[in-house]
Amino acid sequence: SSFPLMEATQPTELTVEVIPVEPYEDQKPGTSGLRKRVRVFQERHYLANFVQSTFDALEEVRGTTIVLGGDGRYFNKEAVQIILGLAAGNGVSKVILGQHGILSTPAVSAIIRRHHAYGGIIMTASHNPGGPDADWGIKYNTSSGGPAPELLTNRIFANTKTIRRIMVAKLPHVDTSTLGAHTYGSFTVEVVDATEDYVNLMKEIFDFAALRGLLAKGFRIHFDALNGVTGPYAKRVFVHELGAPEDSVVQAEPLEDFGGGHPDPNLTYAPQLVKVMYSENAPDLGAASDG
Repeated sequence: SSFPLMEATQPTELTVEVIPVEPYEDQKPGTSGLRKRVRVFQERHYLANFVQSTFDALEEVRGTTIVLGGDGRYFNKEAVQIILGLAAGNGVSKVILGQHGILSTPAVSAIIRRHHAYGGIIMTASHNPGGPDADWGIKYNTSSGGPAPELLTNRIFANTKTIRRIMVAKLPHVDTSTLGAHTYGSFTVEVVDATEDYVNLMKEIFDFAALRGLLAKGFRIHFDALNGVTGPYAKRVFVHELGAPEDSVVQAEPLEDFGGGHPDPNLTYAPQLVKVMYSENAPDLGAASDG
């Protein structure tokens, strides 16, 4: 990143830099946020401009809690550090971060509501391909857990065309793998299990005991996560909570390039699932999910 990183110590007071920037003209977010090629987001301050414009469009982020996570695609690791610096620089009190920067969109929504967060930033380009030569995306969800309304995205876009400065706190490189609170002066990053709040919400909605009973009677499932973000959730729900065999969930590890595949479950990109479901010993239910 272009931002200065210090040794991994924990400063008692944050130093905030106000960095002059030039606006970009092509940062209009749609209903699914802003999606561009990775190389575009890697341009000088491109991501930072958009995030600062988002903070500037919100009523007041000082002292608030923001949720942050994404689908594990290429550039997410760098983006997490950039966004954390901007959050701290704009006075956000706490960021709830999915471990390794991983959070599905529904999980971000669940965490926002359960923890009464101000909002959430989601790093995803859905089923678009991932990798250095592929796509990256970012979007903002409000305190309701839902996507930003058009009124807000219009304000963000207007800000991106006039932005002249970004506010960045000098943070050490934040460890996203260790669960728990990491405190830097008045700013806290709480790294959380990516699946916990989402699974607890699912238990409130669905009868897990009945589903466990169904699988115990021999009902067989096959879930292909296509190396997207849903893998850890599928493993937790189907295998660990409901008792399905370990091999019921395949391609369950989120990869930066989705394993060279395309996380869009159709006949072109999920032929393995079709093959399994048409095999002689086919399971009772087969499914895949995108992004």
